[in-house]
Amino acid sequence: MGWHEIYYFDSDRAGETKVCARMLHEMIDEIQKKERKKGVLLLCIGTDRSTGDSLGPLIGYKLRELRMRHVRVIGTLERPVHAMNLEQSVNLIRLRYPNHVVIAVDASVGSLDHVGCVTLGRGALRPGLGVCKNLQSVGDIFITGIVGSCGSTDPLMLQSVRLSIVMKMAEYICESVFLVEQFLEQAAFV
Repeated sequence: MGWHEIYYFDSDRAGETKVCARMLHEMIDEIQKKERKKGVLLLCIGTDRSTGDSLGPLIGYKLRELRMRHVRVIGTLERPVHAMNLEQSVNLIRLRYPNHVVIAVDASVGSLDHVGCVTLGRGALRPGLGVCKNLQSVGDIFITGIVGSCGSTDPLMLQSVRLSIVMKMAEYICESVFLVEQFLEQAAFV
């Protein structure tokens, strides 16, 4: 796996969550060894006030319910991380979780044929780019769900995204992260 590659997963193919989870686990393991980090933190970005931008908080909400032991979650429906509090959230993570690999999760825009796809890659995520917001880069690894096409100049595009698309990607990402939690649990016993 190259450093700047982005991997695409079709959220209609639920069976691929194992492949996504293995790749994510390999990325986490590689960063933990290279940078001597111990924990894993999922930073779920977005707002529940816009269907298209609710992917992160939905994922945070669903994963918090699972009470995972090895993956911390910040950003839920109740306490979303969005443009107005992103900097404050990043500062909190630096203070409280300095030795964690941070996986940034957010909705994104892409080509029309990629709508409904989940992306996975190494490096920081630039939240807000698809809606022309200039926010700070976050994370060591990123996961995005492509909710719309970047060809749309309609500012209401994120409000008109079908909830079913967002939910399908949220389920896919949650399943992948939960599998990573199980891999980390097994590794803790070795």
